[in-house]
Amino acid sequence: MTPIEGLAARLREFAAARDWEPFHTPKNLAMALAGETGELLAEFQWLTPEESATVMTDPEAGARVRAELGDVMTYLVRLADALDVDLVEAAHAKLDESERRYDPRTYRGTARKAPPLP
Repeated sequence: MTPIEGLAARLREFAAARDWEPFHTPKNLAMALAGETGELLAEFQWLTPEESATVMTDPEAGARVRAELGDVMTYLVRLADALDVDLVEAAHAKLDESERRYDPRTYRGTARKAPPLP
């Protein structure tokens, strides 16, 4: 069992023990994920780029960021589990697509968006 599969199983058991499965619909989990992502974003909202790069050196801010990352991961894994999506496989597929779209010679050092693949 991979670490993500183990986490998904633990989250499934956590929800089952509390009879929360009826609430853990894909829609609700996606909304919770968006909310938690917003809370993570709030931790960076007014930081400069330099401050954001060193946020983990501040014990209090670092603890908040770590907690929000945990929340985001929890809801992402739970949503993927509810939809029977292998997150690692999906991430590799997306990276494969990005490698085809973003040729290193054309996109090196630029944040330009590539056109969609044909």
